Order: sequence, then C-alpha cells, then structure tokens
Amino acid sequence: MLTGEVMRQIGRSTALSIMVVATGIAVFTSEAVWRAARADRIQRINARVVAVNIPGASAISQIGTFVSGGTLMPGGCANPSPIPTKFSTYTLPGKVLDPNRILVGSRSNFGAPRPHSGGLEGSFLSIDPSGKVTLVVPVNFDRKGDQEGTRGGAVQMFSANSPHWLNGVNNPNAYTAQYTGVGNPLGLSNNNGFGRVWPANAPFGLNGVGSSSILDPTGLPLLGAPNPLIGGVYVGDLTNRNAVASPAQPQVIPGGLNTGGVGTALLGPSPDGTCRAVFAVVTADGAIVQEHTLYGLDGLAPPGTVRPILGGDYDAQDEANETRFGTIMNPYIPSSAPSGTVRQLFVSEPFYDTIAVVNLTVSGTAPYQVFGLGSVTRIRSQALKFPVDLTPVKRDTDNPNWASNTTLDDSSDFYVANQGDNTIVRMTQTGTVVAIGRVTVKGQQLDNVVLNGIATSADATDAMPLPSTIFATFVDPNSGQGGVLAMPAF
Repeated sequence: MLTGEVMRQIGRSTALSIMVVATGIAVFTSEAVWRAARADRIQRINARVVAVNIPGASAISQIGTFVSGGTLMPGGCANPSPIPTKFSTYTLPGKVLDPNRILVGSRSNFGAPRPHSGGLEGSFLSIDPSGKVTLVVPVNFDRKGDQEGTRGGAVQMFSANSPHWLNGVNNPNAYTAQYTGVGNPLGLSNNNGFGRVWPANAPFGLNGVGSSSILDPTGLPLLGAPNPLIGGVYVGDLTNRNAVASPAQPQVIPGGLNTGGVGTALLGPSPDGTCRAVFAVVTADGAIVQEHTLYGLDGLAPPGTVRPILGGDYDAQDEANETRFGTIMNPYIPSSAPSGTVRQLFVSEPFYDTIAVVNLTVSGTAPYQVFGLGSVTRIRSQALKFPVDLTPVKRDTDNPNWASNTTLDDSSDFYVANQGDNTIVRMTQTGTVVAIGRVTVKGQQLDNVVLNGIATSADATDAMPLPSTIFATFVDPNSGQGGVLAMPAF
C-alpha cells in the first residue's frame, strides 16, 4: 500500500486488462502455460515513494547533463547547445535543471492562474528525488505563477499553463503568442544535445487540437527562436510549414496537431542540411507529425499509423487520467547503408498490447527534405499489458545530434511500463523479453494505483550499461491523484 492521499479502489483500465487476460484463457490454449511460466519469471522490484500529491502524474525524465556543443550531421555545422553556455546557472546543484533532478508532468497548475487562451491546467515540476522521506507537494504552492519553489527547494515549478509562460513573452509576433508551452502534458523529450525541454500536450483534451513546445530553462518558450512566427509553441495547424515558412512553401507532407499530443521524441538535425532540430509528436488519433524549428510543422505519418487512443476499448476521456503513448527513437547505421543513419520510432499501443516500430525515411526534394514514413512493424508479446510508456535502458547522453531521454543509445534495450498489471518489462529492440519486474512498495503490490510513466537515470555508461535507478509515475485512475516512485534498475 502507498499513502492515504493516493489510495482508492482499482481503476477501470486495470480491471479491463484483467478481464482481457481472463477471457483470453478460453481463446488461446497456451495462455495458462504462459501465465505459469511468466509467474516464475517475474521478480519483485521494491520501490520507494519519492513524491505524492501530483494530480495526473504522467511524463517523467531525469534531467541529465546538457552536451557542451559539438558538430552536427548532416551539414557538419556546429551545435552550440545553448543551455551550458547561456543558462549555466539553471543547472547548478539545487536549481531547476540540476542534472540529478527529475521533471514530472502533472494536470495541475498548483495554484498558478490559467491564461485567457484557456485550456486545461498542466505543469512540469522539477523534483529532487534524493530525499529520505516522501515529498508531499503542496496543493497551491505556485499562486505567484512563476518558478516558485517549496519544501526547501525539493520541488520547484518549471513551467505551467499560466500567463507567466506565454509564448508571446519572448515571441510577441508568433501565431501562437497567446498559448503557453505546457497544458495537460502527456509527453516529454528532454533534449540534452540541442539543449531544450520539449513537451507534448493535450491542452484541449484528446479530441481537441494538440500542442508541443520548445522551452528554455526559464520554462518560457524559446527566446531568440529561429522563426518568430513560431517562437517556441506549435498548436493545431497554426504553425504548419505553409503558414510560417519564409520563403513561402507548401507542406512537404500534409499534417497537423489535429488531436492531442500524447508522445514525443527528438529526431535530431533535419535532413535538409539546415542543422535545425526536428522532433516528432504522436497524436491521439495515431498520426505522427514532425516539427522543424525554422520551417514549421509537416506531417510524417497519417492517422491510424499508430493504433490510436481515440476510439479505443473505452473512452479514455472518461478516466480521471488520460491514456498516453510511450515514444522513443532509435538511430542506427545499417550494414546496407554504412554512410547513413536510419531512425525508427518505438511507440506503445496501450489498447492493443503492442509496440509499433515505425521506420523513417527521407522524403521531399532539396532544399526542403523531411523525414518520411517507411515500413511499420509491431512487437507483440504476452508480457505487454496495457503498455503506456517506454524508456531506454541506456539513454544517449553525449551525442549532440540526439542526446535525450527519448533516444536509445547504441543497441540498448528498453523498459516498458505496463499499466494493466503494474509490471515493468525489459525488452530487446527485437521484442525479446529480458526480464519482468512487478513493482511493490514495502513488499505490497500496487493494487490501488497504476503506473503511468517511466524514465531511467542518466548515469549508465559503456562500462556500466545498466542505470542505477528507474523512476516511474503512478496515478489513482479514479481520482487522478498521483506521485513518483524510484526503484533499482534490472
């Protein structure tokens, strides 16, 4: 059991998963054999409760160290990685982007007022996970609506859906000036290479237009943005390439943030040679878009490429907690093309107990090349039980092209957070199950809350490829109240 603040009866998503397993026994004759074998393989992973009282605790990442510059490919141009050079005080011990702290998404503003543009509340908290006792986050600690801290700095507001963080503060001419960079955040790519924090949001619910953003350490959308019409916030179709690019140009691939953003990952420098950063956002309808910091938004894959959250087995918006996609990126050099890097996205498909493997190509003609959709395959395993998030076992920490919590390093395995049975599965990139851990607290299973996000510490190295810690968010699926766990890696 956890604490009184977060304990309720089992949620519908967990019950649904249990029913699927139960009915599956009658359909698949090997299911009983699998369950017996699986029970033998599952180890108990004892977690400590880092923090509670975080409504809708969702995306999570340890901050890690930001790369101090480097040369980007393609293009061979320099990446100044501006956080170490322009915002170094923000990464000092105890500060909001201290490498040892964690960023945690929430559906609360914690007292900060909402902007006139409305949308759902939401924020990212910066938390020190090293405390000896459980951190209880005060309900309204950020009434000032800025980067306020509390509990001796153990928790600090990073950014929220509040006027202090409007895109227009740094980018008054942006088409999205009236929007903030965070609102009901469901995805997070903390990019240590390009030096920014990139959330994905569903500020108007899963059916409404989505948003994503590029945030400075101040929590504000990008200062000195390459395109002043974008600034640091993409919303709906307002920042599509055909609306913001100069010289004027059509979208290379049609698309837009037409539904809520529920997953995101850094793709690295654009294939067009500009060396501008590009990141992918997966939306609730199963589409994938790509966002170029200079030229704006293009599509990448149409709705339904990833099996969508909308139209799933139940209406996710009836839940106190909204379902999300785990999204990570794998860059690799294939033997058939030793001169070029290939990228693929791994995206969890919660309602189908699968993981989509989306292979990317390069599409369009110079000078406006973008990433395109290649083949899509799926990882299927009976170890997957409503998989809501993914994280690299060893994340890329040093490559200026794509160092990020969402980037697999070399041939790293990845972890899957299963909401259906509160297990964490370690898998190879081909889908082979390496190990399964059932999360417990003080020896007790998480019977009344469900896992909702996962991240690894950034301390794995080539010599010690296993990180020291797995962080996970959890929620009560009825009340939406949640928190953070920490446990040893396996």
